[in-house]
Amino acid sequence: MNFPPDLKYTKDHEWIRLEGSEAYVGITEFAQRELGDIVYIDINTVGQEVPHNEVFGTVEAVKTVSDLFMPVTGTILEINSLLDSAPELVNQDPYGDGWMVKVSVSSVSDIETLLSAEEYKAQVGF
Repeated sequence: MNFPPDLKYTKDHEWIRLEGSEAYVGITEFAQRELGDIVYIDINTVGQEVPHNEVFGTVEAVKTVSDLFMPVTGTILEINSLLDSAPELVNQDPYGDGWMVKVSVSSVSDIETLLSAEEYKAQVGF
């Protein structure tokens, strides 16, 4: 199982990669494995500021639907359009082509509340 050290993680299994004042957000490899085959991503919050730990969308797998929680307060700039026709990218490449949203980070201090790769790895039992 992959836990990239350059990312930060939430207890709810989202990851965030900060790039200056913007960031990419997705779900972890652990989360996608637990969910199983992902069939649909529902995010309709583009242009909205979503507070830290609030729901910004849902991910639907064959057997369940799960909320997606914002790791930091920020405005959603973009949704990964590749996921419209290929939601399975989240299963195949959760830290690369399977990213979900690009955000403009409003509160960089929220990053301090997130888990390191080692902390997240311990949380999920690896």
